[in-house]
Amino acid sequence: QVQLVESGGGLVQPGGSLRLSCAASGGIFLVMGWYRQAPGKQRELVARISGGRTNYADSVKGRFTISRDNAKNTMYLQMNSLKPDDTAVYYCNAPTTDRDYWGQGTQVTVSS
Repeated sequence: QVQLVESGGGLVQPGGSLRLSCAASGGIFLVMGWYRQAPGKQRELVARISGGRTNYADSVKGRFTISRDNAKNTMYLQMNSLKPDDTAVYYCNAPTTDRDYWGQGTQVTVSS
């Protein structure tokens, strides 16, 4: 059974850093991505990785880095220079030809 499990969220001060992890099982996904959803807002794509190619939302470009460890079947999101506007639930996503798979989400709160 396919499972995506996020971890690494928490409370951090503005300017701080966090590293999120998404452990995948039950499948090998060619494309994976990170989404986030803040209260009262639409879920938005943060970053996507496909092979060696990456894409980022303009709001996080230059601050966030997406990566994968294929041996561990794990995806990461390194978040630096965090801002209060980055506060959201972050979700791991794996799109396939049949359906999209989602993790349960991990809370990131940026506040002083």
